[in-house]
Amino acid sequence: MDGWPFWHVTLTLAGTPVPEPDIRVGLERLSHDHPFLLSGRYGVDRAEIRYWEEGPDAATVVRLALELWDEHRISSGLPDWEVVGVEVLDRETFRRRGRVSLPPVSLVGVSPF
Repeated sequence: MDGWPFWHVTLTLAGTPVPEPDIRVGLERLSHDHPFLLSGRYGVDRAEIRYWEEGPDAATVVRLALELWDEHRISSGLPDWEVVGVEVLDRETFRRRGRVSLPPVSLVGVSPF
């Protein structure tokens, strides 16, 4: 097997309300910084991003997910929100749940909840 497997990540963040246009623009910038971003949904006090991450195991991918927002917060203009949820699924589990991937956010954009 070449490389590590891909894992589907759903990261949910929440915090002090910000104007919706600010979070939308921040998520769009994040999609350029993190090209595997699949979808972004947002409200004034909450955001959810879904993406694929490569890693040796779920524990490693969870650690990477917990760091993603803070690593890109300043460069993407994201609010200082906290992670309130993380889900990491291997590809087989993702498919068994009947989920399908979307094109990258840069192609479809982000949307409100």
